[in-house]
Amino acid sequence: MLKVDAMRTRWVLRDSRVPLSSDDIYSSNDGIGAGTASSIPSTGDAAQTGQIKSDGEPNIEASPDLAAPNEAQAKALDPAGAIEIGKTFAKEVERRLNVPAAAQFFYGAKLQQALQQNSVGSIANEYVVLVDRSKNVQALFIYFREKPDGIWRMLGATPVSTGLPGSYDHFITPLGVFEHTPRNMDFRSEGTLNEFKIRGYGARDMRIYDFGWAQGERGWGKGGKSQMRFQMHATDPDKLEPVLGVRHSKGCVRIPAALNVFFDNHGILDADYEARVAAGQSLWILKPRRTPTPWAGHYLVIIDSAQSVRPGWSPLPGGKARSQFPAHGNTAD
Repeated sequence: MLKVDAMRTRWVLRDSRVPLSSDDIYSSNDGIGAGTASSIPSTGDAAQTGQIKSDGEPNIEASPDLAAPNEAQAKALDPAGAIEIGKTFAKEVERRLNVPAAAQFFYGAKLQQALQQNSVGSIANEYVVLVDRSKNVQALFIYFREKPDGIWRMLGATPVSTGLPGSYDHFITPLGVFEHTPRNMDFRSEGTLNEFKIRGYGARDMRIYDFGWAQGERGWGKGGKSQMRFQMHATDPDKLEPVLGVRHSKGCVRIPAALNVFFDNHGILDADYEARVAAGQSLWILKPRRTPTPWAGHYLVIIDSAQSVRPGWSPLPGGKARSQFPAHGNTAD
């Protein structure tokens, strides 16, 4: 659902809202009442990407024929420079996970499996963001590989929060490969407080990454599937960010503020956005002083490793942070 109190975007995008049946219930944009945002997201282009609705399968089939190449792919740049972003990540993102080599390889294989299932298994020379929604992991990883037959290399990891079922309007974060494109234009947080004094989209100017409409599994009532607006965004830096690493959201992916800035400044998922700028378009969402990477990616991938035991490299938030969790923290987004 669109933000009810947000300012109108500078761009008018074609409305391709997916029709909903009378018994469909869809997410309140994972942010209604969670603070305002600086523009209204588009209603998405979900109709252009075939949706796989059977349980346990990827949610959205990506559209590789529509994905613009990044600068490195277009100019055949040496991919060796792409690995340097890992050092930048270590300097700029404080909340990091020390993932052992075996787990890095495990998630690289899971990533490739998800990409293949969505007809983009040959992508290379670009970053891909992977999230494990497992309740015992709750982590985000940045991956890169040089060639289609190469091994995926992890460049950084951080804790996140995904959908917590059990309450009305709470979805289980959907599985699948989600293309980041201006067809679902991003927008920015105004940093305002909701009725519970929580900044659901984080501090002012945090970027909300909008992936359009998705089929989400309802975490309330009798379950089933409904349309939800799927986003990745920061959260309240004081009240909710300290408990990243545990499921708390209404279906979206909550990330640390520093990671939001890192993604935004370096354009980690902005391949399509930067391609439009290179073609002469002016996209207000992109900051003029950004330092975009030539290896910008297109895809956010959500998996569920279904791990029965929490791995030591992905610890729970500290007891103090959990004890100070606000009463309405689960309804903030």
